[in-house]
Amino acid sequence: MARRGFFAELQHQARLAAREQARAQREAERAYKAAWRRAEQLRKADERAAKQLARATQAEHKRLARLAREAHVAAMEAEVDRRNLELGEIYEEIDSLLLATLEVDDHVDLNTLRIAIAHPPFARSDLETPTPPPSTFLDPPQPVCAMPDPPKGILGSLFGKKAHAKAVAEATEDYERAIAVWESRVTQQEMRRRAAAEQHARAEVQRLQALEAERNRYIAECEAREAEAAKRNAEIDELIANLGYGTVDAVQEYISIVLSNSTYPNHFTVEHDFSFDPTTAELGLRVTVPPPDAIPDIKSYKYTKSSDEITKTHFSKKACRERYANAVHQVALRSLHEVFEADRRGLVKTIALEVGTETSDPATGQQTFLLFVAVGAERTSFLELNLSNVVPSATLAHLGAATSKNPYELVTVDPTGVRRS
Repeated sequence: MARRGFFAELQHQARLAAREQARAQREAERAYKAAWRRAEQLRKADERAAKQLARATQAEHKRLARLAREAHVAAMEAEVDRRNLELGEIYEEIDSLLLATLEVDDHVDLNTLRIAIAHPPFARSDLETPTPPPSTFLDPPQPVCAMPDPPKGILGSLFGKKAHAKAVAEATEDYERAIAVWESRVTQQEMRRRAAAEQHARAEVQRLQALEAERNRYIAECEAREAEAAKRNAEIDELIANLGYGTVDAVQEYISIVLSNSTYPNHFTVEHDFSFDPTTAELGLRVTVPPPDAIPDIKSYKYTKSSDEITKTHFSKKACRERYANAVHQVALRSLHEVFEADRRGLVKTIALEVGTETSDPATGQQTFLLFVAVGAERTSFLELNLSNVVPSATLAHLGAATSKNPYELVTVDPTGVRRS
């Protein structure tokens, strides 16, 4: 028997994610989320009231005790509302297993499984910007030789020559010292310029090397994505071509994808095993449903003030039997419908279906598959049924199915006489 293949698992995970997203949106639009908020708010109010009561003076104690009691009762009643809404959600999903699939087209366009390449932008665009040039190191201004003015007049000519000569000598010495300092500073600036230029050159080399490495990595990642997409798309092309020829592997892969799209509620998950016989164009399909104890039997929750307890009321055994049997019957019709509706090529002419559960056999204690429904369905006649307006048990009887009289009590069915693969 075949299980989910690669493409089927991809579809299954995608459908699960879509279902959870739809569930979250649905809950946000309904009173369910409001009940959660109200319960949480009232729980916190209950806690605050209890703390105030503990700190209260004797005069305030009576009034706060009443307020604390009211807050506690409101919190407990809100919790009851939340639990009952949660139960209602579970039972609504279980009771509409068949309707859930009638609202969608179960055909899978295999072309939608192709990968369309969408490369992310290059993450290191910062490396494409050249390294900023180093700061400009300006040379200090060259010293100017400021010689003293020559002596003026007759007296200056007679008596100032010596003083002037001394001043000239001192000015010359000052100038020579200034030139020496200036030349040293010019040399230092030149060294700074060269060091900055060398550092800039190294940084630019490092940038270009890093840019090349990052571009090579990015190109390799893009090529890997393209190769993966090409491989996947080639496999899709092969699957489509083989499905056109009706090869066994292609039919089973397609059926696997279809059934993987069939997502059930979290509290009622199913598994599919199947095999296709090309000589008879018959699909042998086994569907495993949860055991009866997986479905809660709680009818509602109720808060009793006198005992300060949340209690449960339970459905009768009859109601539990009817709900579980109806769920099993819905799964049977849903499974037939999903395969036949999805198979637009008509490759599957008949389906030999088994629906049951994996649990401990009450007779032997061993883990085993207990059969609840066995039915053979022919494509053309089944597709004529209006499943939106049927009683599932009556439809199975119309198809000549062998059905358990009491699947809730794990009563199995004898499939003898029912066509099977």
